[in-house]
Amino acid sequence: MLTIGDKLPDFTVPVQQGVSALPAGETLSQDAFPGKWKVLFYWPKDFTFVCPTEIVGYAGLKGDFEDRDAVLIGASTDTAHVHLAWRKSDPDLAAADFPWLADNGGVLAAQLGILDKHEHVAFRATFIIDPDNVIQAVQVNGLNVGRNPAETLRVLDALQTDELCPCNWNKGDDVLQIAA
Repeated sequence: MLTIGDKLPDFTVPVQQGVSALPAGETLSQDAFPGKWKVLFYWPKDFTFVCPTEIVGYAGLKGDFEDRDAVLIGASTDTAHVHLAWRKSDPDLAAADFPWLADNGGVLAAQLGILDKHEHVAFRATFIIDPDNVIQAVQVNGLNVGRNPAETLRVLDALQTDELCPCNWNKGDDVLQIAA
């Protein structure tokens, strides 16, 4: 699995965004969103139980991520058409206004090292990637345990300080100072 300090691999993956039209071959690559932090989070499958809670949770914090110069990018190993159908089936998912990668062949998930060998879907993996496309944080959960998007935001805040942040640190708290 790729980890902290690794470069995001080169990729071009179909992407689906919004509910107004069928996917028409749009793609997203590692070069999207230059100069921005990226929060790339994978879920195992569309039309499941835990996944929509995470997507809606991230969507609820989208403005907070944007305030920190970060973009959300969701992904699963489903197709763009399945993404569209799922969004159309649920108003909360329809409102999750950020790109969803359709990594149907699992190519990017395999490059990242997050494919479950038995289920052939992505684990619940979150990568915080800096503006230079270097991975700065990784969290991976099994298929049955959802993530806490507020924790992803807290870690992004800490990374952006470029300081020593103690346990349970939150934006606005004091950072650690090394005695001289």
